[in-house]
Amino acid sequence: MTSEDVSRTIDKAVEKTGITLQNPPCLLSDNGPCYIASSLKQNLSKKYDIKHIHGKPLHPQTQGKIERYHRSMKNVIKLNHYFCPSELEKAIDGWVKYYNERRFHELLDNLTPRDVYLGQGEKIKKIREIIKQNSINKRISENKRMKLQSK
Repeated sequence: MTSEDVSRTIDKAVEKTGITLQNPPCLLSDNGPCYIASSLKQNLSKKYDIKHIHGKPLHPQTQGKIERYHRSMKNVIKLNHYFCPSELEKAIDGWVKYYNERRFHELLDNLTPRDVYLGQGEKIKKIREIIKQNSINKRISENKRMKLQSK
């Protein structure tokens, strides 16, 4: 893989998500030759204002989250047989969409990565808190009503 391959992959990812980079993310990568090329760093900063961070050499734990992501994807994708590349691509696309838009992540306070990235996390947590309070208040009043009826 070359730095040009990585740049094209990032271009496709940004285009496919349709997300404008108002809050540009950082790209964490290992120290492979395609990631340490200065042309990649220039492309990321000029084109997308993305900061590129390299993991500590000989420290695989740095990449732990993405490695776990890949393992989770493989555990699901490998359950089926795919008879042509387009079937596999469709399955991977579906899994990525589920993982980013529908699956709640404990590490993200039970929000989806999409919610967090788009800055909707606090709004969602406030709505959940209101629902929780309403449920508690409803239970309290129901318990009081039942207590009065039993007397």
